Amino acid sequence: MSAISHRPPKGLTSNLTAHQQVAEFGPALVAWQAVHGRHHLPWQRTREPYHVWLSEIMLQQTQVTTVLVYFERFLQALPNVQALAAAPQAQVMALWAGLGYYSRARNLHACAQDVVSRFEGQFPSTAQQLETLPGIGPSTAAAIASFCFGEPISIYDGNVKRVLSRVLAFDGDLSGSAANKQLLGAAHVLVTGLTLHAERSGSPLHEAMPRYTQGLMDLGATVCHLKAPACERCPVVRNCNAHAADAATDYPVKTKRLKRTSERWYLLYLDRGDAVWLQQRGNAGIWGGLQAPLVFVALDDMALWLNANHVAAASHRWSVDDLGALAQPTIKHQLTHKELFLTPVVLSVNSPQVNQDRAEPGLGKPFEGAWVLKSQLASAALPAPIKKWCATQFF
Repeated sequence: MSAISHRPPKGLTSNLTAHQQVAEFGPALVAWQAVHGRHHLPWQRTREPYHVWLSEIMLQQTQVTTVLVYFERFLQALPNVQALAAAPQAQVMALWAGLGYYSRARNLHACAQDVVSRFEGQFPSTAQQLETLPGIGPSTAAAIASFCFGEPISIYDGNVKRVLSRVLAFDGDLSGSAANKQLLGAAHVLVTGLTLHAERSGSPLHEAMPRYTQGLMDLGATVCHLKAPACERCPVVRNCNAHAADAATDYPVKTKRLKRTSERWYLLYLDRGDAVWLQQRGNAGIWGGLQAPLVFVALDDMALWLNANHVAAASHRWSVDDLGALAQPTIKHQLTHKELFLTPVVLSVNSPQVNQDRAEPGLGKPFEGAWVLKSQLASAALPAPIKKWCATQFF
């Protein structure tokens, strides 16, 4: 890692000197975490890189309460990096189904294979090396390196951005890359205070760094809330410029907000009685790599496809009215960046075989997929809203 200036980011003022901030912040955070931090989560009680890495990937864009269930189940099925590397991708996707952001699961699988093939099954010990692995960015690399190997490097996730932007009263716009680079530099400078403290006190840095890293996460999650920070409980309030100015909720500064969009999808469930026809979606886009019913953006597209592929009966011509009569109540599914309005359409197919040999080319939605027994749907790699709906209809 390149050398970083010990000066605070340009333009910041402090109720303490910059030297005091750097000297006091880390030790205060470590002492607080030992007594008041979170210690009950399973990945907080281990320094095993596989466990820490898995938790870090799962916690991206996902609530802790949700991750707890998936984390334990994943470890039971694939207890180490060698088992994950050797597992078929279908098993990995099935274990991940419901967590969302499915590229994480594909990268997780690829990363495990890289660790086994390139590093003999041992995670590298530095953030720089960890970043060469699929799906591991700077913050995840820093978390693994500091938690498991004691490397003096700062993580940089949403909680950390909020804590540090308030401590430093950092007024750069964090919707831009330049401001993020500047704040990350300040984060690394604050770590040097802990390094100097360890040198002067004789305390082991490799023991302090995991507490420091966990302390940053805990502070952001339990004290330094976005809308109602509990400053009276903050261990670094003495070092906080935003609190001194009575302006904690003015930070972090982020002018560009994520624009939310919505889409309506019609989901075609072909039901033969004992099984449902499902496609495996491509790796790109929503529900990438998972199994799902056929998706259409309009009922007339669904009717056109059914008629062209001679589904159910060669003599019957499906109309929008026919399909509308079969439509089930619409489900609203919330993603981070998008709202999906999902309308299931269930079509009974008497024949055990769909007429694939009569499919007409050129319609843009290939008739590929497989019958999945209803008894197997609970363990299939289905998106969360699909699995939930199927549970009410088919399980």
